[in-house]
Amino acid sequence: MNNFGLSPTFIPKRGLDSLTETLGLIHGADYNPEQWPVESWPEDIRLMQQAGINLATVGVFSWAMLEPTEGARNFGWLDNVLDLLHDGGIRVCLATPTASPPPWLGHDYPTTLPVDADGHTLWYGSRNQFSPSSARYRRAAAAITESLAERYANHPAVAMWHVGNELGQISYDDESALAFRAWLVRRYGSMEELNRAWGTSFWSQRYGSWDEIMPPRRAPYLVNPSQTLDFQRFTSDQLLSLYRGERDIIRRYDPNSPITTNLMGFFRGADYFSFAKETDVVANDWYTDPADPNSHRLGSLTHDLCRGLSSGEPWLLIESATSAVNWREHNVAKEPGELRVDALSAIARGADGVCYFQFRQSSFGAERFHSGVVPLAGEHTRGFREVAELGHDLQSLRQLAGTACKAKIAVLFDWDSWWAAESPDTPTSRLEVLQQIQAYYAPLLRRGLAVEVVHPSADLGRFELVLAPSLFLLEQQNAEALGTFVQTGGHLVVGPFSAVADKNGHLVPGRFPGVLAELLGVDGEEWLPLASPLGIEFGSEVSGKQAEASWHASIWAEDLALREETAEALARFGEGRLKGKPAVVRNGKGEGSAWYVGADLPAEALDLVLAAALDSAGIASPLAAPLPEPVEAASRGGHLFLLNHSNLPQAVRLGWASVDLLTGAEHGQHLTLPPFGALVLKELGK
Repeated sequence: MNNFGLSPTFIPKRGLDSLTETLGLIHGADYNPEQWPVESWPEDIRLMQQAGINLATVGVFSWAMLEPTEGARNFGWLDNVLDLLHDGGIRVCLATPTASPPPWLGHDYPTTLPVDADGHTLWYGSRNQFSPSSARYRRAAAAITESLAERYANHPAVAMWHVGNELGQISYDDESALAFRAWLVRRYGSMEELNRAWGTSFWSQRYGSWDEIMPPRRAPYLVNPSQTLDFQRFTSDQLLSLYRGERDIIRRYDPNSPITTNLMGFFRGADYFSFAKETDVVANDWYTDPADPNSHRLGSLTHDLCRGLSSGEPWLLIESATSAVNWREHNVAKEPGELRVDALSAIARGADGVCYFQFRQSSFGAERFHSGVVPLAGEHTRGFREVAELGHDLQSLRQLAGTACKAKIAVLFDWDSWWAAESPDTPTSRLEVLQQIQAYYAPLLRRGLAVEVVHPSADLGRFELVLAPSLFLLEQQNAEALGTFVQTGGHLVVGPFSAVADKNGHLVPGRFPGVLAELLGVDGEEWLPLASPLGIEFGSEVSGKQAEASWHASIWAEDLALREETAEALARFGEGRLKGKPAVVRNGKGEGSAWYVGADLPAEALDLVLAAALDSAGIASPLAAPLPEPVEAASRGGHLFLLNHSNLPQAVRLGWASVDLLTGAEHGQHLTLPPFGALVLKELGK
């Protein structure tokens, strides 16, 4: 039984096609009519129609309106809203309001409130004020979910369901401690096995009973890293069980509509590979930072993660901003055209829709300065016009709905490994997992190459090149799968400080990189965080020059030796105690090749390594020349999206003539993108 008292059942997935077959690409927004007078609601419908909005997410933060006192139900206003949306031709993604409990729940049942690692209760007056392990919270959440599902499952406006909101709560309270112990019993079965997995012989931490175990609350010094890793896994599982519980209630009443929850990209608090298996649609929140000229790169990577979570199928950008947000320290607004470029980046990378938080900008509350489709200044504004223009563009691109973005390249990523790699007891805090992934991703982005971000356990057979920029934790069976991938003709590039630990976070005895050492052809002796830059020399077989090219590692180096006759050093350290030792190694295995990078390489050097790996894999760029830094290129449905993420014109060399799907304009092999310009091109004659 799950925590909502429902027996888990096999539930087949339902995708976005039930919406896109009639709507085309989705253009939506969170709609919070309870913040506005009833008299304004018909005007909202008119403005949605004018903006091309075809999906409204309703009810995300409405619990106090729907249940003003315990057990009461106030659905009249929501009946009216859904009827108005249906009459206006707007489909509804109906949300369970469980992300923000009403004040009465925390007041009457304070054990539902979360507790931080210092033992402080986090009170109501904001949102997310619940402990995922609270039985009382779960009963209340189940009850309001059941009332909603029973009442609205057959409403003609409802086309999709949205469970909770940004599930990421964490709590260290006593009820969470009980649930954590129960989770550990299921995972390990015995105290003996738990003590072994946690290595409790260190620092006299051996446990004699389950009751002694606590969440990793604040302690005098470093907490057991295996305990912390398991608590992160437990918290993720608790959040997933909240989703499952509400989903299963809805499914009893509505067997057909897709059900999802909004993810948050590379969010540390939950393992989204586990969530993706349980949602009908991968739906993600992404907010570009207009103040960061490199924000679009993380956006592209995040979109490729969503496509990987979807196993290559379409996904939904369920939240984005039309302009400025309210939650950064300095909230820069989007430039004219930036909204369109950001949205088309998601479409180009597999999204079947773009939605915003929110439809009307709030005039009160903590998000009153967050932009909306309709600003406080009204419809006669640049922001609203740009949303409406994008709505027209999305209708022009409706034939792309349901089409795939095929990738020959995979980037491996694992939440367990991320959690374990950034434990505070590791050799450095500077070799950050996401920074490593972005560094290896950037050369692919400049070449306009399609990528999927997938779990190490994924089927790699459809890829030709696999990058593992940071896999601190790697299980034996996944290492064996990588070996099979290479032996059968695949090509693999592994970044530094990988295959260091097992599933418990224990370091693998012997020479590193542990379970990958034979495949990669290296023996590692010592990890060396750097006090000062260390020179690295590349041979001409990689640099393409007669003279060797030289760069510097700045953070990290490893003391490596070759262990296989088939292994060759493509770069060596040029100075210091590591002088002459391998820094980058390539090893031929079977029909493929495996590469190991034993340092943090500067961008130019890493570009050379990946260029050589791409050449080995036979993967060529669709472009005649690398892209300027602010330009993004991505292919979908036989069309190439070219997107300029800067306020300056950018020249691009394609190598073929094309026609723009949105305007019908023809372009030659050389073209210039205007500031925040976007083209959707098809090669002439095809």
